[in-house]
Amino acid sequence: MAKPIPQEEPQVIRVRLPQKDEVLGIVQQRLGGSRMKVLCLDGNERICRIPGRLRRALWVRENDIVIIQPWELGGNEKGDIIYKYKGKAEVAFLRKKGYLKNIEEEF
Repeated sequence: MAKPIPQEEPQVIRVRLPQKDEVLGIVQQRLGGSRMKVLCLDGNERICRIPGRLRRALWVRENDIVIIQPWELGGNEKGDIIYKYKGKAEVAFLRKKGYLKNIEEEF
């Protein structure tokens, strides 16, 4: 009698999505001093920084997918990085749902 093969259940992951004024982006270049150049989903290229409360907790490299909160003044040129997508599963979810379409056209 053969043992039944266990079926893998799809893992349920919770992915944080951008809220009302937040934008998805991909880190293009690190500039130093916790600043980096980010190509955002809305077509703007912003110089973004990691706020002080996240500086030690958030390690960002080039080509990471991040959530940006544009500044109220100079919002098309500057912003803050408030979240980094950590796993491949989260990025795959965003691609599958079509959130990263505009960014993938750039690369």
